[in-house]
Amino acid sequence: MSTHRIMLRSREREDLVEFTGEVGEVVRESGLSEGVCVLFVRHTTAGLTVNENADPDVASDMLHCLRTLIPQHGMGFKHGEQNSDAHIKASLVGPSVTVPFADGRLLLGRWQGIFLCEFDGPRRREVVLTIVAGA
Repeated sequence: MSTHRIMLRSREREDLVEFTGEVGEVVRESGLSEGVCVLFVRHTTAGLTVNENADPDVASDMLHCLRTLIPQHGMGFKHGEQNSDAHIKASLVGPSVTVPFADGRLLLGRWQGIFLCEFDGPRRREVVLTIVAGA
């Protein structure tokens, strides 16, 4: 088992930042043939997801839907930092994903990518990646 850190930077308050390539690189450099990658974001206003990376409209639609369901203002939130919506969105998306790999390559589907889901940016975010070797 080995642990790595990937630093990412979001560009907007709400943003999906793909970092599949960075994860794949860590897996290749590990020299392991098979196992799983467990990724965890260390922040309460960001999450992780695996979703389509071929059409940028998917990311845009996801953010639009979450923004519509949970707007930043107008719901009577009491938290003084004005980011209660970001905490709720991060809880719905979740802080972690697990991706298997074999032959030193991530076993993602053809259109799948790994994304940081930013809900309170722009910010610098840290993702912890733990590689667990297969048996």
